[in-house]
Amino acid sequence: MGVSPPRRRIRQPGIAVKHDGKGAEGESLRVAMAQLDLLVGDVQGNLTQIVRAARAAQDDLRADLTLFPELALCGYPPEDLLFHRGFHTQIDRALGQLCREVPAGDLIVGFPEYGETGIANAAAVIADGRIAAVHRKAELPNYKVFDEKRYFHPGNEPTVLTIKGFRLGVLICEDIWVREPARRAKLAGAELLVVINASPYERFKQREREEIARARITDVELPMAYVNTLGGQDELVFDGNSFVMDAEGAVVMRAPPFEEGLYCAEFIREAGKVVPRPGLVAGELTEEASVYGALVLGVRDYVNKHGFPGVVMGLSGGIDSALTLAIAVDALGADRVQAVMMPSRYTAQISLTDAAEEAKLLGVKYSVLSIEGMFEATLSTLAGEFAGLPPDATEENIQSRCRMMLLMGLSNKTGRMLLTTGNKSEMAVGYATLYGDMAGGFAPIKDCSKLLVYRLAAYRNGIRAVIPQRVIERPPSAELRIDQKDTDALPPYDVLDPILAAFIEEDLSVDEIAARGYDRVTVGRVLDMVKRNEYKRRQAPPGVRVSRRAFGRDWRYPITNGYRR
Repeated sequence: MGVSPPRRRIRQPGIAVKHDGKGAEGESLRVAMAQLDLLVGDVQGNLTQIVRAARAAQDDLRADLTLFPELALCGYPPEDLLFHRGFHTQIDRALGQLCREVPAGDLIVGFPEYGETGIANAAAVIADGRIAAVHRKAELPNYKVFDEKRYFHPGNEPTVLTIKGFRLGVLICEDIWVREPARRAKLAGAELLVVINASPYERFKQREREEIARARITDVELPMAYVNTLGGQDELVFDGNSFVMDAEGAVVMRAPPFEEGLYCAEFIREAGKVVPRPGLVAGELTEEASVYGALVLGVRDYVNKHGFPGVVMGLSGGIDSALTLAIAVDALGADRVQAVMMPSRYTAQISLTDAAEEAKLLGVKYSVLSIEGMFEATLSTLAGEFAGLPPDATEENIQSRCRMMLLMGLSNKTGRMLLTTGNKSEMAVGYATLYGDMAGGFAPIKDCSKLLVYRLAAYRNGIRAVIPQRVIERPPSAELRIDQKDTDALPPYDVLDPILAAFIEEDLSVDEIAARGYDRVTVGRVLDMVKRNEYKRRQAPPGVRVSRRAFGRDWRYPITNGYRR
């Protein structure tokens, strides 16, 4: 495989040793956790970040050990890049370069290890410029957004290294979600668990992570240092939130979410046990604050990592586009965002007024481009074909597609990516126009229900009012015909959204959802709409995943199927 210097494989448990001797009472170990925003596939760029962080940890924080996230060298998830021979070669070269450029100190770095029997999701233990051991992930998740069994072979041996007399058991992410890997590490002599992770964000995920970590600590009665990666990667967002727990399961240090940085934890030996010193514990965010932070980070990284100069989007005067605009500005800055109002004969004056007010409050470039001429010309062209047929959703969809033509024209001409503004409730039931308002490069609120959109808008206005209050309070409407309201086609959102959540996130049947107090006919109608519109969702742009189950990686519903409820 060409790694230089050659790695030493540790086949028996518990012997990856750097420093001999037992830790003296009062001796301390400083562990730096590198919460980095890495880029999938950019092996050299990731290596540069790792080297810079390792040197800073040693020079500025006096760290004895620096922990880097799961698969840090290649970014997570690398998916089918793992199968490319050139990718394999880059990983091997980067490991050798890392050893040369950080010739002193200890690092644990996640990387894909290529071997004769396949690929392992591995952690390299680098000691004084050489690979002293390689730990291979034992538990490979294959649910929700994870499909690691497609790529990796599991390890089955613990790895314990000794630094300054402290014996550290190395684990990788899913290894702590079951009991056995931590127990094996303790049996091999570990007295502190260090866990490298690439755990994606979803609502309440940090609470779940810490509950799982606490359960493992209860099993083995050892403290834990947990480092998580950061950043947006397609639909996924990684929120950081690295933390340290003591042997009783109390959080004694927590890094702030959505922020890059090096976070240092100190461990000492007291009464023969390893004890973490208390450090800064970042507070737990509210649900709205954490979701909003994930959306901002997801948009920022998607736009920046693809090299777009900015974004363009339609601003309708409604709540969805209003929230999307605020997210875009918070992610990229007002100078990189263009908002376009595209009125038609059905656009209310209050929509024009409110859109202009928000654009002014946020300081973005704002354009008003009427679609009336395009709409009239299209109707005129189709008049013969439509003769004798009554108006219906066709005319509504034409308006949406006229707007798409303008927005995509601006996107192509300026190089700015088009943001779409649809929410999860609309995507679920198909209340959107294919090749119209669904068109674009990225959909920030794609996984946010309509009710969550309202809550997020109120949260953002609580920081600084940028969304006109009337936008939040007025009944939602697509404004594609006279006096149109969303409730003309859909149940009220306080009925629709709980039904959708029960079906999409909990997989409940019609009978089970109706048993929660919802009208059975309404439930059946909603579920039928979800099933009928899978073909639309397959053609929607990616968007930030914030729920337990989003449309995309972890929703695989067949377009063609004969299942009936």
